[in-house]
Amino acid sequence: MIRNRVLFVLMLAAFVAALTLPFLGFAPNRLVSGRAISLSEALGAGSLTVFLACGALLFAACFMPQGRALHLLVLATALAFAVFLPLGAGTTATSLVATATPIARVSLAGGFWIIELAAVLAAGDALRRLEAGLALKAAAVIGVVTVLVFAAVSGAFDQLSLAKEAANRREAFADAVQRHGFLVALSVLLALVIGLPLGVLAQRRPRWRDLIFGGLDIVQTIPSIALFGLLIGPLAALSDAFPDLRRIGISGIGVAPAIIALVLYSLLPMARGAFAGLASVPDSVVETARGMGMTGGQILLQVEAPIALPVLLSGLRIVTVQAIGLAVVAALIGAGGLGSFVFLGLGQRALDLMLLGAVPTIFMALGVDFIFQLLLGIARRTP
Repeated sequence: MIRNRVLFVLMLAAFVAALTLPFLGFAPNRLVSGRAISLSEALGAGSLTVFLACGALLFAACFMPQGRALHLLVLATALAFAVFLPLGAGTTATSLVATATPIARVSLAGGFWIIELAAVLAAGDALRRLEAGLALKAAAVIGVVTVLVFAAVSGAFDQLSLAKEAANRREAFADAVQRHGFLVALSVLLALVIGLPLGVLAQRRPRWRDLIFGGLDIVQTIPSIALFGLLIGPLAALSDAFPDLRRIGISGIGVAPAIIALVLYSLLPMARGAFAGLASVPDSVVETARGMGMTGGQILLQVEAPIALPVLLSGLRIVTVQAIGLAVVAALIGAGGLGSFVFLGLGQRALDLMLLGAVPTIFMALGVDFIFQLLLGIARRTP
């Protein structure tokens, strides 16, 4: 009898990936595809034994009576898995390149990514079943990140092709990360400034509700690439008519259309979050505040906003994570960011170059999501 179906599916996916997909790819240079390296070949006898033992333990946990002690064991094993796999891949890459030419490439293949994802999701499922608090969640994430960062600084991953791509484009990569962060931060800030009043207006004025959310729903249905493209013509014409706008950076391509599109996409979840948060405030609380002589503004800021804060943070969390992903597409119109590496890699058919843009984007989204989870936990515990 399967007692933990989520863990069972994850372990089954990891098992199939380990048997059927390559763990690493090894090529003499960047231009050729190279050969696939299986998990057993990559890890060696000793490391493979540890890998199989951890996998067997997690698989057995699917059928054992569920309890806090078992969940803690699954969490520790899954986190060890998540750390062990990158370290094993880095060690194998170092040994392979040592016997090859300096331009040899060792890339992370599909098997690695699926097994690593399964381990991370298994750890997340264990935290959920433990109903872990902020301290345990933070300790788990910080522990894994600390080990991997220390390993990266010590050079454990230097021979992986992804690390080589980052080293070869160090300045461009740093600029792309900064530009990506700027696009996200500015668009979320503007969405917050515009979306919150729209949500308040929809909650205060029911007549305007359908018009506000109907218009934002229409914007949300437009494909992201189409919306970026639709903004090129009007902004180009506007900058031609008013040259001063071009001097401050507003034109058909670049940051301006990217920011506008990201803000438009962010308005619906932001306004919905504000509306839902205010709607969750009990009428009795509002009437009590009004009976005490508080003005409408005082009630909104001192009574309704603190109560609605968890819902507002949930909306802001969705907006920020969504903006991080959509900002990748903004590279198509010259806005820069991590998406520039993704599309450059697509054009050159260079997987590692695509991953140089995609992987940091994923980590950025996961990091922001985790921070908001911590903030939500604090907001819900605050009386």
